[in-house]
Amino acid sequence: MDKKTNIVQYVLIGLLLIASFLLGSLFTKVQYLEKNKTSAATATGTQNAATPQQPAQVAVTMDQIKNVYTQSAIKFGDDKKKLIFLDVSDPSCPYCHIAAGKNGELNTQVGDRFKLVADGGTYVAPVPEMEKLVKEGKAAYAYVYFVGHGNGEMGTKALYCANENGKFWEAHDALMTNAGYNLLNTTVKNDKTKTPELVDFLKDVMSAQTLTACLESGKYDSQLTADIALAKGLGVSGTPGFFVNTNRFAGAYSYKDMESAVETALK
Repeated sequence: MDKKTNIVQYVLIGLLLIASFLLGSLFTKVQYLEKNKTSAATATGTQNAATPQQPAQVAVTMDQIKNVYTQSAIKFGDDKKKLIFLDVSDPSCPYCHIAAGKNGELNTQVGDRFKLVADGGTYVAPVPEMEKLVKEGKAAYAYVYFVGHGNGEMGTKALYCANENGKFWEAHDALMTNAGYNLLNTTVKNDKTKTPELVDFLKDVMSAQTLTACLESGKYDSQLTADIALAKGLGVSGTPGFFVNTNRFAGAYSYKDMESAVETALK
């Protein structure tokens, strides 16, 4: 066997290994999404006889909502607003990506129910609509971390750091893309040694030096635990979880399902 043949064989083996990795990653994502289709159906108000009855939700008061808002690390507006949004999320969670509306590929992959309007569907992602109302001065908003998929710790710390530097929405939108999803779930996976990869991914959002120093300081390590406790205090058991004042929307609801509660609050 000549040298040229050996090189060709090595290249083919390398390509096969890369293809196997990519297929494995896709299979893992699909498995997770399939596992959560039942909860997703409930989240969009399409529960039917085949969907198991959901456990009764714990009622919350406006004082509790305001308390979580006040104690959250990431918030916009103030608790005097008629309308307060709580976004309980995990940047590694597929259905949080769906609700964020920045990962159209994932929305379409799940099915027509979640296909974004921009892609020819009917699903209106709630998070961008909340952001609009906050920027218009009509609402307050708080982002609270909760474990939804298991690989979101480093991403959430990056969000805390970005928020500290006035770049929350930019970092949030970057991490909620398909590239951000893959980064957190296949590369970073809560591994602090992967900080350089995370920093490089967000280099267009904020200074690499600033973000690196913030992440390596450990200053927000305890905030993850604090956020989880805040979410649990409201009866949250999974992500995404939204509150429109005291109205709970446990799942990737379309904003259309929330509009009535929003309009009532703003009257």
